[in-house]
Amino acid sequence: MTPFDSFAMLDWSSGNDTGPRPRRDAIWLGLVRAGREEAPCYLRNRAEAEAALVDLIETERAAGRRLFIGCDFPFGFPEGFARALTGSDNPFAVWDWLEARIEDAPRANNRFDVAAQINARFPGLGPFWFNGLKREIEGLPRRDTRAGHGLPDRRRADEGAPGSFSAWQMGGAGAVGGQVLIGLPVLNRLRRRFAGDLAVWPFEAPDAPVVLVEVWPGLINRAVRRAEAAGGIRDAHQVRLMARGLARLPQDRLAAMLAVEAPEEGWIFGLGHEEELMRACDDTLKPPPLRDDCFALPAGVDWTPVDDALALLRARLARVVGQERVALGQAAGRVLAAPVVARRANPPEANTAVDGYGFAHASLGEGDQVLPLVEGRAAAGVPYPGAVPPGHAVRVLTGAALPEGVDTVILQEDVTVGEGRIAFRAGLRRGANTRRAGEDVAAGATVLEPGRVLTPADLALCAAVGVSELTVYERLRVAVISTGDELVEPGAEAAPGQIFDANRPMLTALVVQMGYEVVDLGRIRDDRAALRAALDRGAAEADVILTSGGASSGDEDHVSALLNEAGAMAEWRIALKPGRPLALGVWGGVPVFGLPGNPVAALVCTLIFARPALRCLAGAGWAEPQGFDVPAAFEKSKKPGRREYLRARIREGHVEVFRSEGSGRISGLSWAEGLVELPDGAAEIRPGDPVRYLPFASFLGG
Repeated sequence: MTPFDSFAMLDWSSGNDTGPRPRRDAIWLGLVRAGREEAPCYLRNRAEAEAALVDLIETERAAGRRLFIGCDFPFGFPEGFARALTGSDNPFAVWDWLEARIEDAPRANNRFDVAAQINARFPGLGPFWFNGLKREIEGLPRRDTRAGHGLPDRRRADEGAPGSFSAWQMGGAGAVGGQVLIGLPVLNRLRRRFAGDLAVWPFEAPDAPVVLVEVWPGLINRAVRRAEAAGGIRDAHQVRLMARGLARLPQDRLAAMLAVEAPEEGWIFGLGHEEELMRACDDTLKPPPLRDDCFALPAGVDWTPVDDALALLRARLARVVGQERVALGQAAGRVLAAPVVARRANPPEANTAVDGYGFAHASLGEGDQVLPLVEGRAAAGVPYPGAVPPGHAVRVLTGAALPEGVDTVILQEDVTVGEGRIAFRAGLRRGANTRRAGEDVAAGATVLEPGRVLTPADLALCAAVGVSELTVYERLRVAVISTGDELVEPGAEAAPGQIFDANRPMLTALVVQMGYEVVDLGRIRDDRAALRAALDRGAAEADVILTSGGASSGDEDHVSALLNEAGAMAEWRIALKPGRPLALGVWGGVPVFGLPGNPVAALVCTLIFARPALRCLAGAGWAEPQGFDVPAAFEKSKKPGRREYLRARIREGHVEVFRSEGSGRISGLSWAEGLVELPDGAAEIRPGDPVRYLPFASFLGG
């Protein structure tokens, strides 16, 4: 199915013009256009609503976007009504009949009279009831006193929808009948106006540029009530949330929900999938922003050991992103936000692990065995249709469900096959070469816990247990800024004293490798107003900001200066090499990591401090890099007082370090494949001594 681009949800009303001020029990239109959610639109009467639908369809067609329009009233009546009224089972014959007779103006319409006209064509009394006018209408009772009309009270879809009302009820709470009589003529005019470009589901295949679909907002009642509790008009929440939910549904799930056969009565889209719809439409819950003083150090702290700094970060950071539902195919690398529960067991039923022959072990005798073969076979996806009698065997292929009467399988290589018989040696144990149902995962078991960064193997596990969608945290958005008048873009003309910006390409690539979304805010000159504007943009568009340069306390260190002005700055003088003070602060509720301008120090500080912090902010939780001890291929005399990180790589089972420790040697970053971590105290390293090696992959993996 060609994907839909825009989704509209219409909440209809059969009442009179409701005036200029938005109000409940009126007509509302929700819209997600090309992925952008628009504010619900209040429509005071049906003429205005019809004009709005025409404009919406024309706009989306002109833009080349497929449009899904949900309407909250039935498209058909219970079985038998169409033929009794029009002589045809075609539901569109009813649409034509009603359009020819309904008279509708903003302040009045004849729906009750038309209902009485229809009743007069049926035996007994009914099927329509509830005259909501002050005057009496012959043939339309005020109370439900119907009898003998010969039609079902509800459609099959209505019977499966809790809280639904009968399409025969014309007035009072749940006056669905009035909505249908007034609504179908409008849809019929749209159908005729956009003939060839508009399809009505489920009466027509949903493959046109515009598709009209019956959708009942009552399916997402719990989500609507939660939104309503915060204030606002219920009808507006209904169309907003349902349009959002439709837009968030993966296209394969949308197609599956549209795969319905209901050629006369119609159907309620999403019926039976209420929980899935509610998860898709629910308002995203976002945690509160970090406190401005979350990075403040205790009084008297000067140089902070690396482990203390990491512990402080871990204690003070929390998730800053909301949640969303994504299809399985879009979940790799995302952070799981809710437990994944197996919808069915894996394997779902006992099956064979090999190609061979299956039988009941209890039917075997002593010594060598000869068993007659039943006709047919069991293959993966093609089960054997009957039961295998005791003392008989059946041909089975790998992955096939074990037929009734089979609990043991013998390898085909261990069998001699004759005319309708097999022979094999004794000694096979009961259950050999089979897999038990649920031996891997039982139905209802929790297979993955929140906070996990999802791997391809995780997706295979989810698929195997019948899970097609996952609740994940929204992808962390990380803004990256380089600061300094000395920087120019790589490849540009560099004036004397200028250097190319190496940090931004490095940091943006690191952010992508960590699985986050980059907001590249470019190079910012040493100008406080320009940097303030960049930080404002970062706070508006991202969840966290990484800057490089300007993080110390010099005349041109504007990052520190601005964070100090905002009253949310902490200069962490961390006892590590390479590295300078790390500026940490909050700007507009968004955490800021002011990294050193030196690329080597910027990389080390990003890996050691920013990387675990970003994981916390993204919902994945704190994680230490996985290191291991390796014999040194170098010697070094280290002074006490600072932890050191050396650019390193492993060759022939030993770890070697870059020839120079100078932090200006950027080539060492490219040469290295990891870091050697030397402890805070003094150390004398000789070749062959074990040292701690941290591969870059251990920082950038899940």
